[in-house]
Parts: sequence; C-alpha cells; structure tokens
Amino acid sequence: MIEKESIESLKNRLDIVDVIGNLIELKKAGANFKAPCPFHGENTPSFVVSPQKQIYKCFGCGVSGDAIKFVMEYEKLNYPEAIEKLASEFGITLRYTKNERQNSLHDKKILENLNLFFKKRLDYFKDAKEYLLKRGVYESSIEKFELGFAPSSYETLRFLEQNSVSLNEAKELGLVAFDENKRAYARFSNRITFPIFSPHGKLVGFGGRIITNRTDIGKYINSPQSKIFNKSTLLYGYHKAKSSIFKKGEVIVVEGNLDVIMLHQAGFTNAVATLGTALGELHLPILKRGEPKIIVAYDGDKAGKDAAFKASILLSSKSYMGGIVIFSNGLDPADMVKNSQIEELNRLFRKPKPFIEYALEYIVSKFDLSDPLQKEKALNEAILYLKKLTPILQEEYKEYLAVILNINKNSIRLKRETTQVETNRGFYKKEDIAELTIIKTILEKPSLLEFVLNIIDVKVLQSVQHELLALMNDDKENSALIGIKLRDDIGVYSEEELKKQLLFFLIKHYNKQLTIIKKSKNLSFEKKSFLMRKVKVILEKLKKGELVKYESISTI
Repeated sequence: MIEKESIESLKNRLDIVDVIGNLIELKKAGANFKAPCPFHGENTPSFVVSPQKQIYKCFGCGVSGDAIKFVMEYEKLNYPEAIEKLASEFGITLRYTKNERQNSLHDKKILENLNLFFKKRLDYFKDAKEYLLKRGVYESSIEKFELGFAPSSYETLRFLEQNSVSLNEAKELGLVAFDENKRAYARFSNRITFPIFSPHGKLVGFGGRIITNRTDIGKYINSPQSKIFNKSTLLYGYHKAKSSIFKKGEVIVVEGNLDVIMLHQAGFTNAVATLGTALGELHLPILKRGEPKIIVAYDGDKAGKDAAFKASILLSSKSYMGGIVIFSNGLDPADMVKNSQIEELNRLFRKPKPFIEYALEYIVSKFDLSDPLQKEKALNEAILYLKKLTPILQEEYKEYLAVILNINKNSIRLKRETTQVETNRGFYKKEDIAELTIIKTILEKPSLLEFVLNIIDVKVLQSVQHELLALMNDDKENSALIGIKLRDDIGVYSEEELKKQLLFFLIKHYNKQLTIIKKSKNLSFEKKSFLMRKVKVILEKLKKGELVKYESISTI
C-alpha cells in the first residue's frame, strides 16, 4: 500500500489547473478556469476549476472533486492507479509499505531483465528477425514495441537461474510451468515475443508467436493468469495508443498484436488489440477512458464475424458510439499496411457499420428469408436483441429491421418491459423497469439527482413518483428505495444512457400533452394554436437529442 503521508505530500504538490489542463483545454475566467464539461455534453462551458480552492465543479451535471478524483473519473482509474499516474507524471516519489514495495520492485526487475534478454536474442536469431521484416515490420517498430525472441526453454531457464530467480518466483509471474513429471520448462520458447504492458506502461507479461508452420502447438500464446496478469482486462498496445485515443476521440480494436504494430506504423496510432480473447465486459473500463468512439475491426472469416457480433451486442446495449469494420478477401490490417492500402484503411475506419445495424444484419443473415417461418424466427430473434436497447433506439431501429426483413414496420411490436408486483394492500400495479432503473441509478450515483430534477418533473415518471419524492426528501430509510437498491434485476444507467432515457420520457410526455391540447374543448382557438406550436417546438428539440428542461403546459 502507498503510505498516507506520501499521498498527502503528493496532494500538497499538485496544482489542479496543471493536472486538468493536461487532459482538457481550460480557459481563464476571472480568478478561475472554465471548460465544456468532459462528463456530459454541453455547448456553454459550465465546468469550473478553482486554483485557489484546488477543486473543480460542473454547474451543469454536478460533478466535483479534487485533482485526484478528476483523474479517476476522466481516465476511469481506481484510487491507487490515479495516485501512481500523477506521481509518475509530475516526478514525485511515492513511499510504500516495505514488503509490498520490495515485492513489486523485485517482480518488475525480473520481467524487465527477461524482456531485455529476449530483445537481445532477436538479433541472434536471423529467421525470427527476417520473419518480422518480411511481414513489413520496420526496425523502428521493433524498437518501439520492444519485440524480442524467446530461445529454447533451456536457455531461458538458465538465464533466470543466473539472475537468481527461483522457479517458484518464475511460476508466479507466468514465466515457467511444470510438466507431469514435475520438470520445469519455460512457457515461452522459440517464439517472437511481444511484451504486454498495463495501461500505465508497467510490464506485466508476454505474448509469443511461432515463426514455423507447426500445427501441433498454438500459433499465439499469452502469459497465463497470474498475480499481475489478467488478459481479460488488458489491451495490447494501449500504453502506446492512449494519448492518441484521447486526442482523436477514437480507438480501433483489432485482433492481433502484429495488426496493432503495423497500424501504428501506418499512422493509426490509436489501435489496440485484445489478447487472444473476445472483447468483453472487463475491457470496458479501459475502453471508456476519455469516452472515445470505438471501432471494432475484425477479420472476415466466420470467427471474426462472430466475434464482431458479440462485440456489437455488448457495446450497443451500453450505448457506446462506434461501429464494426470487417476485412474482406482474406486480408487483415497488417496485410493491408504491407500492401500500402492505407487510403482503403482510412475509408473503412471513417465509415464503420454502426453496432446496431451490424447486429441486426448478422441476426437476419442466419435465416432463409424466402421461408415465412424462417423470416418469423429472424424477426423474433431481432426483437429480443432490440429489447436490450433503450426505448429511443428500439423505435429508431424498428424501421431498419423492417427494411432488411422486407416487412411492414407496424408488424414489429416492442412493448416496454413491465412487470406486475403485489402491493401491501393486496392488489397489483405495473412497474416500469426503465423508470426503476432511473431510481436505482440515482441511488448508486446521488450526484445525478439534481441533474434529473433539472430536466424532468415528478409527473413525467408514471410508476415511481413516490420513490422520486423520497429521493428528493433524502429519505434513506424508505422501504421502496431499499428494495430497489437490493434488486438484482434492475440495472444502472451510464450517464449517456440516462440522458437518452430522459429524452424518451419527455418525448412521450409532450406527445401526450399534444393529444390533450388537440382534444380539449375548453380552449379558445388562439390558445390551442399557441400551445400546440409551443409543444411542437419542444418536441422538435427533443427529437434532435437536445435535453429540454420540463415545462408545465397548462390547458386551463
């Protein structure tokens, strides 16, 4: 653990304007600095940084905190990660509790020494070096990504022994394993090595690729799960790509290490790769940093298309911006860079297939649409997928699904998810999962209550008005709120999902108001015309994605 005194020393030496100014553009505004809030979309800057108080606050969405909290929220880091990142960037030395610090430094030294050993061996093994050069990898890229070569198991074991690394230590770090006869062997042997780093540039493991055509062993391997390595939470090349990702607001996710290297070589320095595993939930905390557009670019074989579909489901259900690129003609990004198809790559990355469109097309492609029964199955499966999306997206993509199925849009029925619960008076009421999710989101992120109340009125939500009032009254012992908090079937919205949901409810509310106005017999022609124009202007703004603050429309 990092010593408390060391953390306090770091806080005292940090200047919040320097910290935040390194990540977003700040402009002087009197005694403070201002910027558009990086945590919610806005045109007028409401994000204020106070150098005097060393805090920030957004008067739009309510977020606030100090320099460390900003780095945690902006780059999606935990507390120790943010502390270590800031200390590294500002040249401040941290102190750790003795044993943990010593063990960490020892592990780091073992991995770095082995990486240096592999790098030096690459120059001795001409076949390995020749393989890389034939694939189009430049010497500069070999150096940038610290590529190496793992020689025979015997040579690696001997190197570890000469550096006083015990077999148990090497095993804990994923460098050594034991066969059925309990004989040790190096996990990486006769392979080109790709050192793998954490998002902050700490060496945590290796990837390895054979250079022969052997089929009895895997072409690629990665370090096994260990105390410092979890491939499901890492992205190859991220430590090199992150500054470009933040700058461009876009990340390209590909399948292989060589794809990343070649894309960087061609100028696509925002490329990363998963480590022999499909894109999953555990990758999202890294991908969310800076809220970039995500382009998933996979091979055109069945495995690549299947993986792209799974990524589409995951990312679209969480309302991520971006899309899918599928490479054709048996090529991958590395091949295209080698073949100087840079402009073609630019074109593909500029116009990816949106996640939802790709997912719907993939689902429909599995069925023979000339058979009515097959078409019905395609429709049902597509509807199941659409129900994972927000109500607005469901409505938006009904027409797209109707087109690719060649059916009438009105035949696609997407009922909002509701259930019936028994009240303490013995009768049943309908509950709206979307509305309950808003309540649980506020329970999990109390700072969002003010934001929600600035946009909607209690009347806009139909089934959770009492719960929202309890939140407004800070009634933490309210049994309904406690029940919602404990329910596993109710999720939590991201801020972007919450905004889209509020848009949906407001559009529904004002459409209902418009109907009431049209049917009203108590209004004069002039008053009715005025109110109808007013509501239509509000609806037009909402349908364009602009969150308009709730306004009561009186028909009296």
